[in-house]
Amino acid sequence: MTLTATFAPLPNLDDLGEIWQALEARSAPDERSSFFLGWTWMRSWLSTTGATPELLSVQADGADVALALVGRAMAPRLLGPVATLALNQAGVAAQDRGFIEYNGLLKAADAPEGVEAVAMTALQAHNDWRALQIAGVETNSLLLASGQFRRRSRFDVSPAYFIDLASVRDAQGDYLSLLSANTRSQIKRSAKDYGNVQLTLEVAPDETTATSWLAEMQSLNAGRHADNAWDDLGFRAFAEALVARGLATGEVELLRISSGDALLGYLLNFVYRGRAMNYQSAFAPPITSKAKPGLMCHAAAVTRYVDAGLHLYSLLAGKDRYKQSLATGHETLEWWLLERFAPRLEAEALLRRMLKRPASE
Repeated sequence: MTLTATFAPLPNLDDLGEIWQALEARSAPDERSSFFLGWTWMRSWLSTTGATPELLSVQADGADVALALVGRAMAPRLLGPVATLALNQAGVAAQDRGFIEYNGLLKAADAPEGVEAVAMTALQAHNDWRALQIAGVETNSLLLASGQFRRRSRFDVSPAYFIDLASVRDAQGDYLSLLSANTRSQIKRSAKDYGNVQLTLEVAPDETTATSWLAEMQSLNAGRHADNAWDDLGFRAFAEALVARGLATGEVELLRISSGDALLGYLLNFVYRGRAMNYQSAFAPPITSKAKPGLMCHAAAVTRYVDAGLHLYSLLAGKDRYKQSLATGHETLEWWLLERFAPRLEAEALLRRMLKRPASE
């Protein structure tokens, strides 16, 4: 079987959608597949950000077995901008606010070995770039084992905490029994502060409701972070497109959780091939100093996904303490910068060593 790779300008979204969805349908049917490489994510990103990456396709005997989008940008660096490629990103911060995770190639389930190596060889055949950004890949990504580079810098690593829903089912649905005594106590104390009433979990039934709830999420998140994505018009447009498309496909859920008349918060979750993933959240101010509406919302989501028969509820990348407290395990994601030889990059590397500055600065 002969593997070849080609680059092409970005097709119009309808044509690209046919190609992409055809391969997505042939990808692994379980949670080995990444929602972030699916068409719901990709179309929402492309249609709202103005990103125009190139299409990289790997074929086996003329049929697509792997696809990726490759952005080009002059990325700012210590000694001036550098021609940089970005895998499934634009390479421009304003267009990449969506923050891709579980990155890689969209692959057919029966793709032969070596597609990553062929894709990387195709990238390196072009001599008009000097650095390649690969964001949010798993530690064992074959892309990191392919290609010849002068320098490889892992500039970030993050746990992606999760709750093993099979373990919750084994515990007869008693999720709290799997957590530390401190976390159990916090959730139970919080429930008591809200009156120990049965929580109400609503799912946005349509786009109109979802739009209203997203506006409430923006309002609840206002002023809570120094770099708040919800303050960015481009990110909000992306989130709205993601929810609208995902509601239609069943791959996105927008949840509203309440305790009696008291709103606890909202969860924007992905549901894809046996795995639920919390992408965004917004919580109401706690009614007491010890109330934990966020923990209560996630516990309610765990119950929902246990009952739905899913395998995993992922809190996605992030080193937040609450994620660790709620989790029963974690995966690891990494962010890499792969560099070719260039005199300016050699000078920059030397300067960074002298200044003891990492590649991420």
